[in-house]
Amino acid sequence: MTQEPPSNTAVDGPLPEIRYGEEGLPKPVSRMRAQILEAAYSGDVERMRMVLEANEVMPTLTFGEMDDPVEFLKESSGDGQGYEILAILTEILEAGWIKVDEGTAQEMYVWPYFARYPLSELTPEQKVEMYRIVTAGDVADMETFGAWIFYRVGIGPDGTLHYFVAGD
Repeated sequence: MTQEPPSNTAVDGPLPEIRYGEEGLPKPVSRMRAQILEAAYSGDVERMRMVLEANEVMPTLTFGEMDDPVEFLKESSGDGQGYEILAILTEILEAGWIKVDEGTAQEMYVWPYFARYPLSELTPEQKVEMYRIVTAGDVADMETFGAWIFYRVGIGPDGTLHYFVAGD
């Protein structure tokens, strides 16, 4: 199982560059993002199975144990069918992204950028963008915790989906 680098709000040096859409993404990353979005927008959580199983290693969906990835997604969804989790996935992948750990073995493209951006540094416009994904209660919890702990996606430069996970 691929382990996600810790999400944190401590940034040494300048703030990471925030990008939107596909511009600047390597083709394999763009292709994986498109496959995930297509499966999620279909409304059929079973379509996520092909995306998840296309990886050489199953992406991290939980920090706990899991038998079937699609059943786990359904169980994690507030409606029990997977629609909510698919909607969350679309909102996250339509948000801005950042490239982290550039030039290392852990290099990753991360959505939403809030997952690796200091929450205390968000502009008013960025806060509005964040509230499209999470509630005020979620933000209060994250400020107390000191990091983004809602869902996030990490895709490696080779197009490998490393994680779609919440928590820390």
